[in-house]
Amino acid sequence: MIKEVIIVEGKNDIHAVKRAVEADCIATGGFALAPHSLEKIAQAYTKRGIIILTDPDSAGERIRNFLSQRFPEAKHAFVPKEDAIAKNDIGIEQASSEAIRGALAKVRYLEWQPSEEFIWSDIMQYGLSGTQDASAKRAIVGAKLGIGYANAKTFLQRLNHYGVTRAEFEQAVQ
Repeated sequence: MIKEVIIVEGKNDIHAVKRAVEADCIATGGFALAPHSLEKIAQAYTKRGIIILTDPDSAGERIRNFLSQRFPEAKHAFVPKEDAIAKNDIGIEQASSEAIRGALAKVRYLEWQPSEEFIWSDIMQYGLSGTQDASAKRAIVGAKLGIGYANAKTFLQRLNHYGVTRAEFEQAVQ
């Protein structure tokens, strides 16, 4: 049983998570978070802690950012985009149990005092931007590090905000 309550977007996401792990979940109902949903999330955050596991798309990222501001000590898990696509749809409900367990095994904290460990030249040096296959490389490295897929600018921000070490990064890009 996972101690923290897992925050997902919808009921189908809850079913997918419960197939993968034993955990309590709360659905946000999408970006239009109802006051009663926010209240339930706040109670879970205070009593047990929360893990934010939103869809790997722009809507999921907006929900994650909103919840991160409201619940700064929340944990974050990312299912890689390629593991969350099926039937022309993207979301946690499309992910396999293995992909969900993998994401939960790589949970990270958002650090409000970001490090300056990584700079733009790191992104360029390892071909994570400015090359034909940069997007695919970021997806692979993001999956290995548990920070998910993002564009180059957001990827650099995640490296510095989610406590990724230089050693972890260099191992992931090899």
